[in-house]
Amino acid sequence: MLSARGARYRIALGAGFLLLLAGWGYGQAGGRVWARYEHEMQDAVDDPPDVDRKGEFALGRLRYRSPMDRGRFYSRWGIDCNKGDRLFIGILHRLTRVDTAPIETIVDVSSDAMFDHPFLFAVSVGDWRLAPAEAARLRRYFDRGGFLFVDDFHNDREWSIFMDGMRMIDPESHAVELEDTDQAFSVVFPLKERFRVPGANVVHGSGIERGGIEPHWRAILDGKGRIMVAISFNQDIGDGWEFADEPQYPEKYSSMAMRLGVNYVMYAMTH
Repeated sequence: MLSARGARYRIALGAGFLLLLAGWGYGQAGGRVWARYEHEMQDAVDDPPDVDRKGEFALGRLRYRSPMDRGRFYSRWGIDCNKGDRLFIGILHRLTRVDTAPIETIVDVSSDAMFDHPFLFAVSVGDWRLAPAEAARLRRYFDRGGFLFVDDFHNDREWSIFMDGMRMIDPESHAVELEDTDQAFSVVFPLKERFRVPGANVVHGSGIERGGIEPHWRAILDGKGRIMVAISFNQDIGDGWEFADEPQYPEKYSSMAMRLGVNYVMYAMTH
């Protein structure tokens, strides 16, 4: 429990959550920083006016390869990107004391740039395929204290593919269910009582996507018990971010997604 440090960051979203989101605007600021990757993104948006502002924290979006990328309008890594990342970044910047860079950094899994980003976010990892050199680089990233948050993969098949990649990184990798008392659920927001964040395509139906029935909050820990990989399984936190400004997407799910994301960022920065 980070009572002293966590108290510095404790805030409340409350009823003003969507009003704050409404203030997060996108303006054209010359050429877009990540224009070269936009054909791989699901939801590319304009850069904000302060795109060149530096911050002490930058959200790293992991760019990986997948056999499912062929013939698609966007790549698997680019789902919810980059609108969802930027809405989350806006909330993190506005509602905490974290000096946050205004846009994400796209970090290729083949690049040593990952070592400059202690927090990485990866989507649809149930479809990733890691080359041996990429797995070795991620192993060094975790050995140096890096943190990875993975989201939006569902069912036993996708879980198996994700874990195949993790065991390439470390043959001893295994996942555990996070307990309600875990520090990640109290470092900023109290999240003892959590619920599934569903994708926008199923939010007004069953909430179940691709057969992923039971939502899970799992983790892969290092030798000291610290979370290295935070796992949102059978859920879609990225949609909770991406559609936070859409009236048709229920606010309670976006609020949960934002709170969970903030907690994981603060956990990664303080552990």
